[in-house]
Amino acid sequence: MAPRTRVVVAMSGGVDSSVTAALLKERGFEVIGVSMRLWDYTEIEEFDCATQGSCCSPEDIHDARRVAEALDIPFYVMNMEEIFSKEVVDYFVETYMDGKTPNPCIKCNQVLKFEVLMKKALLLGADLIATGHYARIVKDGELYRLLKGVDGRKDQSYFLFTMTQSQLSRTLFPLGDLTKEDVREYARRLRLRTSDKKESQEICFVQDDSYHEFITTRTGDRPGEIVDTSGRVVGTHQGLFRYTVGQRRGLGLAGGPFYVVEIDTKGNRLVVGREGDLYSHGLTAVDVNWITPPRGQVVEDVTVKIRYRHPGVSSTIYIKENGVYVEFSTPQKAVTPGQAVVFYRGEEVLGGGWIERGG
Repeated sequence: MAPRTRVVVAMSGGVDSSVTAALLKERGFEVIGVSMRLWDYTEIEEFDCATQGSCCSPEDIHDARRVAEALDIPFYVMNMEEIFSKEVVDYFVETYMDGKTPNPCIKCNQVLKFEVLMKKALLLGADLIATGHYARIVKDGELYRLLKGVDGRKDQSYFLFTMTQSQLSRTLFPLGDLTKEDVREYARRLRLRTSDKKESQEICFVQDDSYHEFITTRTGDRPGEIVDTSGRVVGTHQGLFRYTVGQRRGLGLAGGPFYVVEIDTKGNRLVVGREGDLYSHGLTAVDVNWITPPRGQVVEDVTVKIRYRHPGVSSTIYIKENGVYVEFSTPQKAVTPGQAVVFYRGEEVLGGGWIERGG
């Protein structure tokens, strides 16, 4: 008898990863559950894991372990606090201090799941890893293509644009063809303890979503001027990391509404303007990853998303020496440096990069 295919499932303690493990076992895979310990919650006094809404907490690891026991699969906890702190937390703080808005979930996927965990899975003799992302992978000849999940409300392909062909060839997304309702119903049928568990909403290492306070403990306040687009001083700020492009609330300025239109780190100045000042005809992106290699230096007939919940805009991509310039078919509001821009053609993710600036 041929050995079964061994797959390591990243189990976060939520319903999605729980059902991922259950589905793969049902399909005949040899499943190993793994939770990643990413953050030391003993540093947070009176942390209530059950109500904070973050992922990867001790309560989440406990839930993952109990689901693994119910499924009768091996379960391990891997301590990745050091690399998480370096690659995700430091990136989070440094990006804000650079006047940009980070996306730690993408960085966590890129480094922790599809680099570090994948390597550790191979050491366990696994052939594949699997996660609970709502996305799909299809093999087209020698090329692996990344597609949106069928549930448009839950599609998570935006967060996966950094994946390589090698990583796609060793990854399974069993939930890609399911809706969230399908997943919860399946979990209920199996009586999994996570079947009705709330989804994680907050950044796992920031208590109460107070990221300003989190950064302040590491950098201190750095006050400076707020100026309008003509350079006139209209107020003061307590630290540029407290703001993001497009923000309107919390500026405390008379005569508004004003919006953040630029974060000037060199001058330590926050630039504000009117809503019309927020629109850009395109953007420049760096550190671009192409999942499906482009043909030529101009890529036409694509849709790009400039943030996760962005509906997408028809665009043309011009490949440059150090990145790409994306030209929108219609101006877009609040192009935010530090966020990801992801390129689609229909259901397929062609690739993506990190927004350097709008323009």
